[in-house]
Amino acid sequence: MAETSSGTATAQPGGRMGHFRWVVCALLFFGTTVNYIDRQVLGILAPELRRVIGWNDVQYGYIVTAFSAAYALGLLLSGRLLDAIGTKLGYGAALVFWSLAAMAHALASTPFGFGAARFALGLGEAANFPAAIKSVAEWFPKKERALATGIFNAGTNVGAIVAPLVVPWLALSYSWQWAFILTGAFGFTWLVFWFWLYETPEKSHRLSKQEFDYIRSDPAEPPVKIPWLSLARYRQTWAFALGKFMTDPIWWFYLYWVPSFLHEKHGITLSQMGPPLVAIYLIADVGSIGGGWFSSWLIKHGYTINRARKTAMLTMALCVVPIVFASQVTSVWAAVALVGLAAAAHQGWSANMFTIASDMFPRRAVGSVVGFGGMAGAIGGMLIATATGWILQLTGSYFVPFVLAGCTYLVALGLIHLLVPRLDPAPIGEGAKA
Repeated sequence: MAETSSGTATAQPGGRMGHFRWVVCALLFFGTTVNYIDRQVLGILAPELRRVIGWNDVQYGYIVTAFSAAYALGLLLSGRLLDAIGTKLGYGAALVFWSLAAMAHALASTPFGFGAARFALGLGEAANFPAAIKSVAEWFPKKERALATGIFNAGTNVGAIVAPLVVPWLALSYSWQWAFILTGAFGFTWLVFWFWLYETPEKSHRLSKQEFDYIRSDPAEPPVKIPWLSLARYRQTWAFALGKFMTDPIWWFYLYWVPSFLHEKHGITLSQMGPPLVAIYLIADVGSIGGGWFSSWLIKHGYTINRARKTAMLTMALCVVPIVFASQVTSVWAAVALVGLAAAAHQGWSANMFTIASDMFPRRAVGSVVGFGGMAGAIGGMLIATATGWILQLTGSYFVPFVLAGCTYLVALGLIHLLVPRLDPAPIGEGAKA
């Protein structure tokens, strides 16, 4: 689809709808992959850095907390910024910032230095999910959004698979500093494709009229301004934020503490860390795509959006429960299987959590809502990171963190259902409060 001088889209010749929206989804997938490669390097190197730098569990907890604090601040700012200046420029600038911050870890030599580098990384990485969810809301009709979200969200698992394959090799072949520098540089390749290919549907010359009409097939949204602070008036905002607050920290626990758990409980060294972590995140990839596909499949088979999303989320919440036994099993591969199942269930849950934000809010508010909810998740991450460090320092056991992980999703779903029993759209522009 081309754009005329008046900004109106014109049709390309031919009657086929086309699939360029999935190219956009692929861009989001690879951007998220880069995001998680950079994020996971510290967790993989944590046992080695603990020996080299000399930090303890409490100090490591504070380092992780620094990332979470900056992530919370970044989400608070980035969602609104993306809504104001657009996804293309905002996402690109954020990637440059977080890539440089990832490389800056190589300069750290103290726990404080790593905390400062993690703070900068969290500030930049915070824009990834608001940008991706906003792009999905712009490029996909509601019936495809959960699947598109599941696909791009699978990039978290691909990043978590690539990192344990690449990072130990880089650290052992060169140094831990080069592991941070080279992985941090990955993102600049993605940036070229992002600025080359991405536009909003209205500006893209790669769309057919048929695909554009399909993307815009949902009922038109009211052309109203949405003051940022006014989003806090809606129970839909708080339902999303509460779900993120309770469950995002569990995923971050897996990212940052599972390598240390495998090292301390099962004696897995840096050179052996790749296969167990790859197995965990390969399983998680199935959950990410499967969870998004499941709710979309239910909608196509007659379920309402509300029933489909919550059925999928309940299924995922139940699949997390066996993680409570992860610290008790003696086989490393039994532990890997339990963590992998829980990670897969989290990703399926997360795909639907992100999608309910676009179910309940107009496209122009999605970035802000996801940023608000992500901020809540990051605050939860701050609490769990510090608490985990102290629990491990005092007890030397991962039992309590795994039990909390297994119970949290069912409680979160119950609270979400109490706040939004039907996933009604927020009455923005109707002059009513939720």
